[in-house]
Amino acid sequence: MTIAMRTRDNDLLHPQIPQRAGDRRHWHDLVGDSAALAVAAAAQEHAGPTLVITATPQQAQAMEAALRFFTVGELPVHILPDWETLPYDVFSPHQDIISQRLRTLHRLPDMDQGLLLVPGATLMQRLAPPWFLHATTLVLREGDRLDLGAMRQRLEQAGYRCVSEVMEHGEFAVRGSILDLFPMGRDAPLRLDLFDDEVETMRVFDPETQRSSERVSGIELLPAREFPTAEDGIRRFRSNWRA
Repeated sequence: MTIAMRTRDNDLLHPQIPQRAGDRRHWHDLVGDSAALAVAAAAQEHAGPTLVITATPQQAQAMEAALRFFTVGELPVHILPDWETLPYDVFSPHQDIISQRLRTLHRLPDMDQGLLLVPGATLMQRLAPPWFLHATTLVLREGDRLDLGAMRQRLEQAGYRCVSEVMEHGEFAVRGSILDLFPMGRDAPLRLDLFDDEVETMRVFDPETQRSSERVSGIELLPAREFPTAEDGIRRFRSNWRA
């Protein structure tokens, strides 16, 4: 369901929503966060995902905060942030932005009801097909067998960078039987302690102090890029570019 953020002759807490394709509802005279309140109420009555398009990335972020307040955890609220780069910039989008985008794209296929916020300019960008994230996501749990050499190669193919000390999304470090990595889509890095080739423990750690804290039983390891960086993906890109 897609709605415009303006109302006419509507109850703010029970707004009229489109019932079929091509049906439109116009809302107006919504002051402050009343637009977010109306959108939250409409999304709760709609039996499916609700797409909210904003004019700017800043409006999307403000709307996200307001929607989380009004839904109070009753509905999932996701945002697909803009890359905040121009087509010919010589630098890549920030790793935190890529992480948030990947987390949203990974969760969308399983979202039966909820809200997705997207800035208008972001809708112009092409996205990787859904199978790409599904095929490149790795599930790790305590007790799993893990070959560090093969894992390192897989992380590099997924776009992760090998560093001496993990500080930001998309980095990993190997120190003896310890694997530190900052998975995309997570708020904090993880430390995997191996006993021989078995994942003995998985703990969250603070990148500033390098101290471990709470223990986790498993993770979903997303790729570090929205596009394939393995040899097959590079070869396909070159072939399509020449064509």
